[in-house]
Amino acid sequence: MTNAEWATRGNKVFIGTYSRFPAAMVKGSGCRLWDADGKEYLDFLAGIAVCSLGHCHPAVTEAICRQAGELVHVSNLFHTPPQIRLAELLVNNSFADRVFMCNSGAEANEAAIKLARIHSGEGRYEIISLAGSFHGRTLATVAATGQPRFHQGFEPLPQGFVHAEFGDPRTIEALVSSKTCAILCEPLQGESGVRPLEPEYIRAIRDICDRHGLLLIFDEVQTGLGRTGTLFAHEQLGVTPDIMTLAKALGNGLPLGAMLTTESIAASLTVGTHASTFGGNPVATAAAVEVLTLMLADGFMASIREKSAYFVDKLQGVAVRYPQWATGVRGRGLLLGLMLTDKGIERGAEIVQRMFEEGALINFAGNRVLRFVPPLIVGTAEIDTLVDKLCLVLDRLA
Repeated sequence: MTNAEWATRGNKVFIGTYSRFPAAMVKGSGCRLWDADGKEYLDFLAGIAVCSLGHCHPAVTEAICRQAGELVHVSNLFHTPPQIRLAELLVNNSFADRVFMCNSGAEANEAAIKLARIHSGEGRYEIISLAGSFHGRTLATVAATGQPRFHQGFEPLPQGFVHAEFGDPRTIEALVSSKTCAILCEPLQGESGVRPLEPEYIRAIRDICDRHGLLLIFDEVQTGLGRTGTLFAHEQLGVTPDIMTLAKALGNGLPLGAMLTTESIAASLTVGTHASTFGGNPVATAAAVEVLTLMLADGFMASIREKSAYFVDKLQGVAVRYPQWATGVRGRGLLLGLMLTDKGIERGAEIVQRMFEEGALINFAGNRVLRFVPPLIVGTAEIDTLVDKLCLVLDRLA
Protein backbone atom coordinates (compact mmCIF):
# COMPACT_ATOMS: atom_id res chain seq x y z
CA MET A 1 0.00 0.00 0.00
CA THR A 2 1.07 3.61 -0.64
CA ASN A 3 1.36 6.56 1.73
CA ALA A 4 -1.89 7.97 0.37
CA GLU A 5 -3.74 4.70 0.84
CA TRP A 6 -2.56 4.32 4.44
CA ALA A 7 -3.46 7.96 5.17
CA THR A 8 -6.94 7.49 3.74
CA ARG A 9 -7.53 4.47 5.95
CA GLY A 10 -6.14 6.19 9.03
CA ASN A 11 -8.14 9.37 8.53
CA LYS A 12 -11.35 7.35 8.56
CA VAL A 13 -10.79 5.88 12.00
CA PHE A 14 -8.61 8.20 14.12
CA ILE A 15 -9.72 11.17 16.20
CA GLY A 16 -8.07 14.21 14.64
CA THR A 17 -5.65 15.15 17.42
CA TYR A 18 -2.56 15.12 15.20
CA SER A 19 -1.50 17.07 12.15
CA ARG A 20 0.39 14.33 10.38
CA PHE A 21 2.86 14.50 7.51
CA PRO A 22 1.62 12.69 4.38
CA ALA A 23 3.82 9.66 4.99
CA ALA A 24 3.29 6.24 6.54
CA MET A 25 6.59 5.15 8.05
CA VAL A 26 7.18 1.43 7.61
CA LYS A 27 10.87 0.85 8.35
CA GLY A 28 13.68 2.36 10.40
CA SER A 29 17.39 1.77 10.83
CA GLY A 30 19.84 3.98 12.69
CA CYS A 31 19.18 7.60 11.77
CA ARG A 32 16.98 6.78 8.79
CA LEU A 33 13.33 6.01 8.11
CA TRP A 34 11.50 4.77 5.02
CA ASP A 35 7.89 5.40 4.11
CA ALA A 36 5.38 3.19 2.30
CA ASP A 37 6.37 4.73 -1.03
CA GLY A 38 10.00 3.76 -0.47
CA LYS A 39 11.27 7.30 0.20
CA GLU A 40 14.18 7.58 2.64
CA TYR A 41 14.36 10.23 5.39
CA LEU A 42 17.22 11.45 7.55
CA ASP A 43 15.65 11.55 11.02
CA PHE A 44 16.75 14.46 13.21
CA LEU A 45 13.59 14.22 15.31
CA ALA A 46 14.06 10.65 16.63
CA GLY A 47 10.44 10.22 17.61
CA ILE A 48 10.77 13.53 19.50
CA ALA A 49 13.93 12.62 21.44
CA VAL A 50 12.81 9.01 21.96
CA CYS A 51 14.89 6.79 19.67
CA SER A 52 18.19 7.97 21.07
CA LEU A 53 20.05 4.83 19.99
CA GLY A 54 18.49 5.06 16.55
CA HIS A 55 15.76 2.99 15.00
CA CYS A 56 15.88 -0.77 15.54
CA HIS A 57 19.24 -0.81 17.30
CA PRO A 58 20.36 -4.46 16.98
CA ALA A 59 21.16 -4.98 20.67
CA VAL A 60 17.88 -3.39 21.82
CA THR A 61 15.90 -5.34 19.25
CA GLU A 62 17.52 -8.58 20.40
CA ALA A 63 16.68 -7.80 24.04
CA ILE A 64 13.05 -7.08 23.11
CA CYS A 65 12.67 -10.28 21.10
CA ARG A 66 14.32 -12.41 23.75
CA GLN A 67 12.13 -11.06 26.53
CA ALA A 68 8.96 -11.26 24.42
CA GLY A 69 9.63 -14.96 24.05
CA GLU A 70 9.96 -15.45 27.80
CA LEU A 71 7.47 -13.18 29.59
CA VAL A 72 5.47 -10.19 28.41
CA HIS A 73 3.29 -9.19 31.37
CA VAL A 74 2.33 -10.32 34.88
CA SER A 75 1.45 -6.98 36.60
CA ASN A 76 3.22 -5.37 39.51
CA LEU A 77 1.80 -7.93 41.92
CA PHE A 78 4.99 -9.86 41.17
CA HIS A 79 8.72 -9.13 40.83
CA THR A 80 10.26 -9.41 37.36
CA PRO A 81 14.04 -9.55 36.73
CA PRO A 82 14.21 -6.93 33.90
CA GLN A 83 12.37 -4.37 36.03
CA ILE A 84 14.69 -4.97 38.97
CA ARG A 85 17.81 -4.77 36.79
CA LEU A 86 16.63 -1.45 35.34
CA ALA A 87 15.81 0.01 38.75
CA GLU A 88 19.29 -0.98 40.00
CA LEU A 89 20.93 0.72 37.01
CA LEU A 90 18.94 3.90 37.58
CA VAL A 91 19.69 4.00 41.31
CA ASN A 92 23.38 3.14 40.88
CA ASN A 93 23.86 5.93 38.35
CA SER A 94 21.83 8.75 39.90
CA PHE A 95 21.20 10.59 43.19
CA ALA A 96 18.15 8.41 43.84
CA ASP A 97 17.51 5.47 46.15
CA ARG A 98 14.05 4.45 44.91
CA VAL A 99 12.22 4.18 41.57
CA PHE A 100 8.57 4.07 40.50
CA MET A 101 7.94 2.85 36.94
CA CYS A 102 5.12 3.83 34.60
CA ASN A 103 4.55 4.19 30.85
CA SER A 104 5.19 7.80 29.86
CA GLY A 105 6.55 11.18 30.85
CA ALA A 106 3.13 12.52 31.78
CA GLU A 107 2.59 9.55 34.10
CA ALA A 108 6.01 10.03 35.66
CA ASN A 109 5.17 13.68 36.33
CA GLU A 110 1.77 12.69 37.75
CA ALA A 111 3.59 10.37 40.15
CA ALA A 112 5.98 13.18 41.11
CA ILE A 113 3.08 15.56 41.75
CA LYS A 114 1.32 13.00 43.96
CA LEU A 115 4.51 12.23 45.85
CA ALA A 116 5.24 15.93 46.46
CA ARG A 117 1.75 16.46 47.86
CA ILE A 118 1.57 13.39 50.10
CA HIS A 119 5.11 13.92 51.41
CA SER A 120 4.54 17.60 52.21
CA GLY A 121 1.42 17.00 54.26
CA GLU A 122 -2.08 18.40 54.55
CA GLY A 123 -2.56 21.91 53.23
CA ARG A 124 0.65 21.93 51.18
CA TYR A 125 -0.40 20.98 47.67
CA GLU A 126 0.63 23.85 45.40
CA ILE A 127 3.38 23.40 42.83
CA ILE A 128 5.22 26.23 41.11
CA SER A 129 6.33 25.65 37.53
CA LEU A 130 7.74 27.97 34.89
CA ALA A 131 6.19 29.88 32.04
CA GLY A 132 7.01 28.05 28.81
CA SER A 133 7.25 24.67 30.51
CA PHE A 134 5.73 21.45 29.20
CA HIS A 135 4.98 18.56 31.55
CA GLY A 136 2.39 16.41 29.80
CA ARG A 137 -1.17 16.09 28.51
CA THR A 138 -3.10 14.70 31.48
CA LEU A 139 -5.25 17.24 33.32
CA ALA A 140 -2.76 17.64 36.17
CA THR A 141 0.31 17.85 33.94
CA VAL A 142 -1.48 20.23 31.56
CA ALA A 143 -2.24 22.41 34.57
CA ALA A 144 1.44 22.28 35.51
CA THR A 145 2.44 23.21 31.95
CA GLY A 146 3.20 26.91 31.66
CA GLN A 147 1.76 27.43 28.19
CA PRO A 148 -1.85 28.70 28.01
CA ARG A 149 -2.43 27.23 24.53
CA PHE A 150 -2.42 23.75 26.08
CA HIS A 151 -5.05 24.80 28.64
CA GLN A 152 -7.65 26.08 26.21
CA GLY A 153 -10.89 24.11 26.18
CA PHE A 154 -10.05 22.05 29.26
CA GLU A 155 -10.95 24.56 31.96
CA PRO A 156 -11.45 24.47 34.84
CA LEU A 157 -8.05 22.90 35.32
CA PRO A 158 -7.12 21.14 38.56
CA GLN A 159 -6.14 23.55 41.32
CA GLY A 160 -2.72 23.74 42.86
CA PHE A 161 -0.51 24.91 40.00
CA VAL A 162 0.97 28.38 39.53
CA HIS A 163 3.44 29.58 36.91
CA ALA A 164 6.42 31.85 37.47
CA GLU A 165 7.97 34.10 34.88
CA PHE A 166 10.91 32.41 33.15
CA GLY A 167 14.44 33.45 34.07
CA ASP A 168 13.91 35.48 37.24
CA PRO A 169 14.07 33.59 40.56
CA ARG A 170 12.42 36.53 42.34
CA THR A 171 9.16 35.78 40.53
CA ILE A 172 9.32 32.23 41.87
CA GLU A 173 9.94 33.30 45.44
CA ALA A 174 7.05 35.76 45.24
CA LEU A 175 4.68 32.84 44.58
CA VAL A 176 5.82 30.74 47.57
CA SER A 177 3.16 30.47 50.25
CA SER A 178 2.12 28.18 53.10
CA LYS A 179 0.37 26.04 50.45
CA THR A 180 3.50 25.46 48.34
CA CYS A 181 5.03 21.99 48.36
CA ALA A 182 7.37 21.90 45.35
CA ILE A 183 8.95 23.62 42.37
CA LEU A 184 8.80 21.71 39.08
CA CYS A 185 11.04 22.58 36.15
CA GLU A 186 12.92 21.21 33.15
CA PRO A 187 16.68 21.84 33.12
CA LEU A 188 16.16 22.83 29.49
CA GLN A 189 12.74 23.66 28.07
CA GLY A 190 12.30 21.74 24.83
CA GLU A 191 8.75 22.33 23.63
CA SER A 192 8.74 26.10 24.11
CA GLY A 193 11.81 26.65 21.94
CA VAL A 194 14.90 24.93 23.37
CA ARG A 195 15.48 27.32 26.29
CA PRO A 196 18.23 26.25 28.71
CA LEU A 197 17.97 27.19 32.38
CA GLU A 198 21.32 28.74 33.24
CA PRO A 199 23.30 27.23 36.17
CA GLU A 200 22.90 30.31 38.38
CA TYR A 201 19.13 30.26 37.80
CA ILE A 202 18.87 26.58 38.72
CA ARG A 203 21.03 27.17 41.81
CA ALA A 204 18.73 30.00 42.87
CA ILE A 205 15.71 27.70 42.52
CA ARG A 206 17.46 25.06 44.64
CA ASP A 207 18.18 27.72 47.26
CA ILE A 208 14.52 28.79 47.35
CA CYS A 209 13.49 25.16 47.89
CA ASP A 210 16.00 24.71 50.70
CA ARG A 211 15.03 27.90 52.52
CA HIS A 212 11.29 27.23 52.32
CA GLY A 213 11.33 23.46 52.80
CA LEU A 214 10.11 22.70 49.29
CA LEU A 215 10.83 19.72 47.07
CA LEU A 216 12.69 20.35 43.81
CA ILE A 217 11.39 18.23 40.93
CA PHE A 218 13.35 18.02 37.69
CA ASP A 219 11.39 16.94 34.64
CA GLU A 220 14.13 15.22 32.62
CA VAL A 221 11.71 13.43 30.31
CA GLN A 222 13.33 15.03 27.25
CA THR A 223 16.70 16.12 28.64
CA GLY A 224 17.64 12.92 30.46
CA LEU A 225 19.47 9.82 29.28
CA GLY A 226 22.35 11.41 27.43
CA ARG A 227 20.42 13.95 25.39
CA THR A 228 22.47 16.91 26.69
CA GLY A 229 25.81 15.11 26.89
CA THR A 230 25.62 13.68 30.41
CA LEU A 231 23.33 10.91 31.62
CA PHE A 232 21.10 13.54 33.24
CA ALA A 233 21.10 17.22 32.31
CA HIS A 234 21.24 18.43 35.91
CA GLU A 235 24.69 16.86 36.30
CA GLN A 236 26.06 19.76 34.25
CA LEU A 237 24.40 22.35 36.47
CA GLY A 238 25.76 21.43 39.90
CA VAL A 239 22.29 21.03 41.38
CA THR A 240 20.63 17.82 42.61
CA PRO A 241 16.83 17.51 42.66
CA ASP A 242 14.72 15.72 45.25
CA ILE A 243 12.62 14.01 42.57
CA MET A 244 13.40 13.37 38.90
CA THR A 245 11.19 12.10 36.09
CA LEU A 246 12.31 10.19 32.99
CA ALA A 247 10.68 8.67 29.91
CA LYS A 248 11.18 9.18 26.14
CA ALA A 249 14.64 7.65 25.49
CA LEU A 250 14.39 5.17 28.35
CA GLY A 251 12.81 2.43 26.22
CA ASN A 252 14.22 3.64 22.87
CA GLY A 253 10.69 3.56 21.45
CA LEU A 254 8.84 1.30 23.86
CA PRO A 255 6.51 3.07 26.33
CA LEU A 256 8.30 3.46 29.63
CA GLY A 257 8.61 6.18 32.27
CA ALA A 258 10.19 6.41 35.70
CA MET A 259 10.11 8.64 38.77
CA LEU A 260 13.23 8.63 40.94
CA THR A 261 13.66 9.98 44.46
CA THR A 262 15.44 9.53 47.77
CA GLU A 263 14.72 6.96 50.47
CA SER A 264 13.15 9.40 52.92
CA ILE A 265 10.85 11.03 50.36
CA ALA A 266 9.87 7.70 48.76
CA ALA A 267 8.68 6.45 52.15
CA SER A 268 5.62 8.70 51.84
CA LEU A 269 4.19 6.46 49.10
CA THR A 270 3.03 3.27 50.78
CA VAL A 271 1.18 0.19 49.49
CA GLY A 272 -1.93 1.25 47.60
CA THR A 273 -1.14 4.97 47.35
CA HIS A 274 -0.06 4.80 43.71
CA ALA A 275 0.15 2.17 40.97
CA SER A 276 0.43 1.46 37.26
CA THR A 277 -0.93 -1.67 35.57
CA PHE A 278 1.66 -1.75 32.80
CA GLY A 279 4.42 0.28 34.47
CA GLY A 280 7.80 -1.43 34.24
CA ASN A 281 6.54 -4.03 31.77
CA PRO A 282 9.15 -6.81 31.31
CA VAL A 283 9.62 -6.20 27.57
CA ALA A 284 9.97 -2.43 27.93
CA THR A 285 12.36 -2.74 30.88
CA ALA A 286 14.46 -5.37 29.10
CA ALA A 287 14.89 -2.85 26.28
CA ALA A 288 15.75 -0.10 28.78
CA VAL A 289 18.40 -2.23 30.50
CA GLU A 290 20.14 -2.55 27.13
CA VAL A 291 19.70 1.17 26.44
CA LEU A 292 21.33 2.18 29.72
CA THR A 293 24.09 -0.41 29.37
CA LEU A 294 25.04 1.03 25.99
CA MET A 295 24.80 4.63 27.18
CA LEU A 296 26.98 3.95 30.24
CA ALA A 297 29.76 2.45 28.13
CA ASP A 298 33.09 4.30 28.13
CA GLY A 299 33.18 7.15 25.64
CA PHE A 300 29.47 7.29 24.83
CA MET A 301 28.73 10.59 26.60
CA ALA A 302 32.00 12.12 25.41
CA SER A 303 31.02 11.30 21.82
CA ILE A 304 27.73 13.17 22.27
CA ARG A 305 29.56 16.26 23.47
CA GLU A 306 31.99 16.07 20.54
CA LYS A 307 29.17 15.75 18.01
CA SER A 308 27.29 18.55 19.73
CA ALA A 309 30.24 20.93 19.30
CA TYR A 310 30.48 19.94 15.64
CA PHE A 311 26.75 20.41 15.07
CA VAL A 312 26.64 23.75 16.90
CA ASP A 313 29.49 25.03 14.72
CA LYS A 314 27.64 23.95 11.58
CA LEU A 315 24.39 25.58 12.70
CA GLN A 316 26.20 28.78 13.65
CA GLY A 317 27.53 28.74 10.10
CA VAL A 318 23.94 28.59 8.84
CA ALA A 319 23.02 31.62 10.97
CA VAL A 320 26.00 33.57 9.59
CA ARG A 321 25.18 32.59 6.00
CA TYR A 322 21.46 33.36 6.33
CA PRO A 323 21.08 36.33 8.71
CA GLN A 324 17.67 37.08 7.23
CA TRP A 325 16.40 33.72 8.56
CA ALA A 326 18.41 32.81 11.66
CA THR A 327 20.19 34.53 14.54
CA GLY A 328 22.11 31.77 16.34
CA VAL A 329 21.99 28.46 18.19
CA ARG A 330 20.99 27.46 21.70
CA GLY A 331 20.63 24.23 23.62
CA ARG A 332 22.89 21.55 25.05
CA GLY A 333 24.26 18.30 23.72
CA LEU A 334 22.09 17.03 20.88
CA LEU A 335 19.04 19.03 21.88
CA LEU A 336 19.64 22.11 19.77
CA GLY A 337 17.59 24.94 18.37
CA LEU A 338 18.35 27.27 15.47
CA MET A 339 16.87 30.57 16.59
CA LEU A 340 14.91 32.29 13.85
CA THR A 341 14.44 35.95 12.98
CA ASP A 342 10.91 37.37 12.82
CA LYS A 343 10.96 36.62 9.12
CA GLY A 344 12.17 33.09 9.83
CA ILE A 345 9.47 32.54 12.44
CA GLU A 346 6.82 33.47 9.88
CA ARG A 347 8.17 30.72 7.62
CA GLY A 348 9.19 28.22 10.30
CA ALA A 349 6.44 25.70 9.61
CA GLU A 350 7.12 25.99 5.89
CA ILE A 351 10.84 25.32 6.45
CA VAL A 352 9.97 22.12 8.32
CA GLN A 353 7.61 21.07 5.52
CA ARG A 354 10.23 21.74 2.86
CA MET A 355 12.82 19.78 4.85
CA PHE A 356 10.38 16.88 4.94
CA GLU A 357 10.05 17.09 1.15
CA GLU A 358 13.86 16.99 0.94
CA GLY A 359 13.89 13.85 3.08
CA ALA A 360 14.94 15.36 6.42
CA LEU A 361 12.85 15.37 9.61
CA ILE A 362 13.04 18.26 12.10
CA ASN A 363 10.38 20.34 13.84
CA PHE A 364 9.40 23.91 14.74
CA ALA A 365 9.44 24.20 18.54
CA GLY A 366 7.58 26.89 20.42
CA ASN A 367 6.88 28.66 17.12
CA ARG A 368 10.32 30.21 17.42
CA VAL A 369 13.18 27.76 16.69
CA LEU A 370 14.00 24.87 14.40
CA ARG A 371 14.60 21.98 16.80
CA PHE A 372 17.10 19.20 16.16
CA VAL A 373 17.03 16.06 18.34
CA PRO A 374 18.77 13.36 16.28
CA PRO A 375 19.59 9.90 17.58
CA LEU A 376 22.64 10.14 19.83
CA ILE A 377 24.44 7.74 17.49
CA VAL A 378 24.33 10.31 14.66
CA GLY A 379 27.58 10.80 12.76
CA THR A 380 29.24 13.94 11.45
CA ALA A 381 28.50 12.90 7.86
CA GLU A 382 24.79 12.79 8.69
CA ILE A 383 25.05 16.21 10.36
CA ASP A 384 26.69 17.53 7.19
CA THR A 385 23.88 16.08 5.05
CA LEU A 386 21.22 17.64 7.28
CA VAL A 387 22.88 21.07 7.17
CA ASP A 388 23.27 20.84 3.38
CA LYS A 389 19.55 20.13 3.04
CA LEU A 390 18.72 23.03 5.34
CA CYS A 391 20.87 25.40 3.29
CA LEU A 392 19.18 24.18 0.11
CA VAL A 393 15.76 24.91 1.62
CA LEU A 394 16.79 28.37 2.82
CA ASP A 395 18.31 29.18 -0.58
CA ARG A 396 15.02 28.29 -2.24
CA LEU A 397 13.01 30.34 0.24
CA ALA A 398 15.19 33.36 -0.52
